[in-house]
Amino acid sequence: MSEILLIRHGETAWSASHRHTSYTDLELTPDGERQARALGVLLAGRRFVRVLSSPRQRATCTAHLAGLDVDTTDPDLAEWNYGEYEGRTTADIHQENPHWNLWTDGAPGGESPAQVGERADRVLATTAPLLDRGSVALVGHGHNLRVIGARWIGLPPSAGGLLRLDTATVSVLGHEHGRQVIRRWNQPAPPPPGTVPDPAPRH
Repeated sequence: MSEILLIRHGETAWSASHRHTSYTDLELTPDGERQARALGVLLAGRRFVRVLSSPRQRATCTAHLAGLDVDTTDPDLAEWNYGEYEGRTTADIHQENPHWNLWTDGAPGGESPAQVGERADRVLATTAPLLDRGSVALVGHGHNLRVIGARWIGLPPSAGGLLRLDTATVSVLGHEHGRQVIRRWNQPAPPPPGTVPDPAPRH
């Protein structure tokens, strides 16, 4: 059965420190590179009719290290534009605006939830017809992929706030009894043999 795989990029310096990162084009950290290579285990044996990636290097590098050949980069897969909040943490923002919620308020000087939802809908409109031929991989970012997951199951963009998504994880969108469903969510790659899994969440 054909599926849409959502692949979040590996760790960057800003994701590790919980800083909002959209248009800032950061590299993966060494840990992020290891995470990306480990994703290849989850993707082993998978065949995709199309691999689409955000144009940001943290996404394209993750795809490459995971063994994927990107067919094209799509600006609609770029991360939520945080505008004036780029590079800041939620805790820092709440010191001056304690009631701010990205999922309902959007970002000043950046995008609203509706605007990100429109981009997600365009991605899905392009992707869904390809499922007649096989599975599709989308490589991107935490908040944008969460919106794509919410829109796939018919929920508003704000519902993405209920779908936690860590770095270097795979989520799977598919069908059940003719309905669009989330088949799997936020699955990390298995740790290398002989290592103890880290229970801490990865951002």
